[in-house]
Amino acid sequence: MPRIFFVGLLALSGLTGIQTGSAQQLGKIPRVGCLAIGTKDGKPPAAFLQGMRDLGYVEGKNIIIVYRGDPERKEDRLPGLAAELVELKVDVIVALDPPAARAASRATETIPIVMRSTADPVKAGLVASLAHPGGNVTGVTSISSELYGKRLELLKEVISPLSGVAVLRNPDRSASDFKEMNSAAWSLGLRLNSADVREAGDFEKAFKTARTARAQALITIRTPLINFYRKQVADLAIKSRLPAIYDERAYVEDGGLMSYGTSLDELHRHAAIFVDKILKGRKPADLPVERPMRFEFVVNLKAAKQIGLTILPNVLVRADRVIK
Repeated sequence: MPRIFFVGLLALSGLTGIQTGSAQQLGKIPRVGCLAIGTKDGKPPAAFLQGMRDLGYVEGKNIIIVYRGDPERKEDRLPGLAAELVELKVDVIVALDPPAARAASRATETIPIVMRSTADPVKAGLVASLAHPGGNVTGVTSISSELYGKRLELLKEVISPLSGVAVLRNPDRSASDFKEMNSAAWSLGLRLNSADVREAGDFEKAFKTARTARAQALITIRTPLINFYRKQVADLAIKSRLPAIYDERAYVEDGGLMSYGTSLDELHRHAAIFVDKILKGRKPADLPVERPMRFEFVVNLKAAKQIGLTILPNVLVRADRVIK
């Protein structure tokens, strides 16, 4: 199973200063605005910050980074936060998730935006095409919906026979993804049952729904809320004895069974490269949106033991990482 390759994001908390590229020639300290639905510690991802440091940017010395995010993960607050960054006249806005990218693109058509998206940015109307974005938005996307079939295949290899799979999702914002997943499930002879989560208090009820439907396994459709509570999701899956597969290894590191997808750390680090190029004079319209070329498969044998599941050697040998 290939490993991960990629990157994308920008963020930071606080202010700092420097001059770089064209901004340096003008004696101007670049200002980078970071927008997100909200992070657990109220700061940008560490991987993005490291990516910026690797490129020579030192907070407090050569760059100003301003973070705006709603800790309660309320999407309706993002437009106001995006407007704040526009009023601050930042040189670049880094949008850390699809809702933030949408809010930033609606707030400005002139300030460059570097996105990190798990959705299809073309379908979302953020760019004209991946190769030729054509506007003020570029960045990285994993388009994780294309991997639904592979995740279901892995579940089917691990659980035999497998017929019913619960889908942890927000039904208000996942109709298209659920349709794509259903198509993949049908081709594999699987039946999907929706386990709905709209707010933080819905997780226990969603897993009860999965048990009532006699689901044999669990898969997720990513949302900021589900990702924010990934430790709770992983714990509930173990408690319910439901083998689960996720789109990011952080779930497995938090006690989940398996994941298959891109490395968000790599995406975040790569976003820093986009920021650097833009600060040095490149236009977002001319910077193709990048996609991961490789993916990683991670297995947690401790979680498998907790639910009484044996992962066969022919599956384990394909894992990029095995947690014991």
